[in-house]
Amino acid sequence: MTERFDQDFWDDRYRTAPQLWSGAPNRHLVTVATSLPPGSALDVGCGEGADAVWLAEHGWQVTATDISTVALDRAREAAGGRGTEVAGRIEWVQADLREWRPPRRTYDLVSAQYLQLPPDLRSALWTQLAAVVAPAGTLLLVGHDVSDAHVAEHRAHQPELFFSGADVVRQLADPRWTVVADTVTYRRQADGPELVDVVVRATRQPQ
Repeated sequence: MTERFDQDFWDDRYRTAPQLWSGAPNRHLVTVATSLPPGSALDVGCGEGADAVWLAEHGWQVTATDISTVALDRAREAAGGRGTEVAGRIEWVQADLREWRPPRRTYDLVSAQYLQLPPDLRSALWTQLAAVVAPAGTLLLVGHDVSDAHVAEHRAHQPELFFSGADVVRQLADPRWTVVADTVTYRRQADGPELVDVVVRATRQPQ
């Protein structure tokens, strides 16, 4: 399954459609970021750039990473369409998160939205992302909850890609962190399946 997480896989997937995602920022990111003063943000797995653009429009200086150069080209184009001021607040970085090592304690907000990875990869990634959050900064991890594993559109054949808030809380069990884990139930369409997101907001202590 490792090939599902390499650049060729994601470049090919993005090439299957002119636009793969909705173009709207993720709802949980908007909720959390609206409550924070703008600062420096790391958008992990930024895709076509909707979250990074939204953050930049709201005053954040953003580093946005993705493994796919196809996605990043689309993201740059989307940012450019919002004007030079917004585009100038975003640094786009092509990176394989299994290898990339951003500077520690740098970002006021680190956001990873729906990075559905196998347990060993996601555990390593959570540790890495926690390390780059600045003092008093926020780590926001959002994914499909384990209770969603029965829903076919969410890779029901790969239940190991789902996680719970308790999984994250256990990994961040450290007095340097204040961790709040919630689940959010919703439907994409009125007649669609009931879906559940796990939303973990962790705040590093100021010192």
